[in-house]
Amino acid sequence: MKKITSKFAHYLYMVLAVAAVAFATTACSDDNTSDLQLTGNCTVKALALDQYEGSVDMASRTVTVRVPETYDTNEMSVSKLELSDGATADLAVGDKLNMSVAHSMRVSNGDVFLDWTIKAMRDEAKILSFKLNGTYVGSIDEAAKTISVFVPDGVDVTQLVPNITVSENATVTPQSNMPVDFTNPVQFTVENNTAKATYTVTVTKIGKPVMVFVGTAKDMSGLNAEEADACNWMVKNVPNSLYVSFDDIQNGSVDLSECKVIWWHYHKDGGVDGKAAFEKAAPEAINAAAKLRDFYNAGGAFLLTRYATNLPAFIGAVKNEGCPNNCWGGKEDSPEITGGPWNFFMNGNNSHAIYQNLVAGDDANGVYTCDTGYGITNSTAQWHIGNDWGGYASNEVWENETGGKALGFGGDGAIVVWEFPAKEGKGGIICIGSGCYDWHTTVDTSSDRYHKNVETMTMNAINYLMNK
Repeated sequence: MKKITSKFAHYLYMVLAVAAVAFATTACSDDNTSDLQLTGNCTVKALALDQYEGSVDMASRTVTVRVPETYDTNEMSVSKLELSDGATADLAVGDKLNMSVAHSMRVSNGDVFLDWTIKAMRDEAKILSFKLNGTYVGSIDEAAKTISVFVPDGVDVTQLVPNITVSENATVTPQSNMPVDFTNPVQFTVENNTAKATYTVTVTKIGKPVMVFVGTAKDMSGLNAEEADACNWMVKNVPNSLYVSFDDIQNGSVDLSECKVIWWHYHKDGGVDGKAAFEKAAPEAINAAAKLRDFYNAGGAFLLTRYATNLPAFIGAVKNEGCPNNCWGGKEDSPEITGGPWNFFMNGNNSHAIYQNLVAGDDANGVYTCDTGYGITNSTAQWHIGNDWGGYASNEVWENETGGKALGFGGDGAIVVWEFPAKEGKGGIICIGSGCYDWHTTVDTSSDRYHKNVETMTMNAINYLMNK
């Protein structure tokens, strides 16, 4: 290590000394106090956008401007801005803001500043969830402003207690958590400042359902978005259908004596790959397997979609007790956006009942289920044909070893739709494991040419199984 010479040390000492004097001279006055102005108040007293007054929250430093439900917030003008004495802001009256997203505003006073958040909130008046007696979940049709609730036959509908969640700041009449007589349809009115909506709630008693949607959740409110969309569609479109849990089946609390079809649409972010993974992911289904096997052996049918396609191995429907050998899936909050229409292939099964009355795509052999721009998880449970992933040598080998019949195929030839035909008094089973079969998306599907095919194919499958 080199030593510092005495001449250089002296020079360094002088430089540091001069710097210290300069700092002291500029930073402090003669009375040894700072020249920084730190006493300024940076408060927003009032703010309005397009003449709509904002509500000022001092604790969160947020100004919320409430506007009518359909108001265009893409370009709003600052029509009023009042600040504490001496304060200035980086916004001024007349400035135009895109309030479809929150905006930040900095308020300064002397050497002090604070950042404020400005947001526009529409006066939404919606019922977000509806449940009776904490158990029976209502299916909400937002467009029609109707809510359907199905309850067991023995329930007293004259004293049902609704549990309702509504839009932020909204109120509902009749009130939540108060007994209501649902002998006839009841109207619930939601109000929120300038917004108002009325929903008609109809309660239907079902003694013995002809079809049930089963799941691992205690009730419909516990279903994830993908499962809930499928289940809500069923209760709206299949008369005398109910949601039940696997626990309900296991403990016998639901009467399945007239039930013809059990549907399980099972989603799990990331996929459920393999028999062991399925057992770990869905213990509720495994616990109820004996009761489900009894239902199947007595002629009851199953519609099993997505990862529920593993279930046949546990109820005695698969000859070699195998499960789909190639499974994966994405996440609902980060879907893949399709670059073109998605489909799988029928490969000679075009006349099967489940493929009737579908909207046709460019390939007459294809089953199209979503269009360009659809947000999909590509959740797949398939039987790989080939040497990889424990694949089967051919479709014929797969059919001989499993006892199934291949109905639909992926682009690589994997079996993505199949059935275990009804025979020897046992019920039929339709399985749809294609990644193209998807109920929930985060994008607008109103202009999607093919997504209606998911509903059509599902109803075809239900009718096919009920008539077996």
